[in-house]
Amino acid sequence: MLPGKLKENEAGTVGLPIRIVVLSIIGFTGFYAILSALGSAPAPPEPMYASANISSFSLPSPEPERAEETNLNLLVKVLDRNNQGIGEANLIVWSPDRKKAYSGITDSNGNATLIILSPGLPAGKSEGYVAIKVMRTGYRDFDEEYFIKVKKS
Repeated sequence: MLPGKLKENEAGTVGLPIRIVVLSIIGFTGFYAILSALGSAPAPPEPMYASANISSFSLPSPEPERAEETNLNLLVKVLDRNNQGIGEANLIVWSPDRKKAYSGITDSNGNATLIILSPGLPAGKSEGYVAIKVMRTGYRDFDEEYFIKVKKS
């Protein structure tokens, strides 16, 4: 049952249907604008990863005359989620002691060869890791601090 005064005073209901229609149109227009913005948003970057021809490398005994002769030849392959090579990707590789950095660009098959000259280990350590960063437009950057293990033999 409605209170007696509400039955007598219709002022609150006058124009109510048109208000509902107008607010519904405004709401649907805003909802359409949000959906349009989501539909035209750029696609997120694709993931990529890198692999190497080796997973660990042993340095020879620490003889001073042979230390300069030890080089790490690294063949890196950069792949997308479908295991297809990614060309023109920029690579940066750091030696285990982080004192030297080397860079390269992959070929059309996603391959790059880098030579780390005389990889040194961190001071006081018997092992370290080669770090890598791969960058390419349209892909998420690939960072790996523990890409290849380097240890004294």
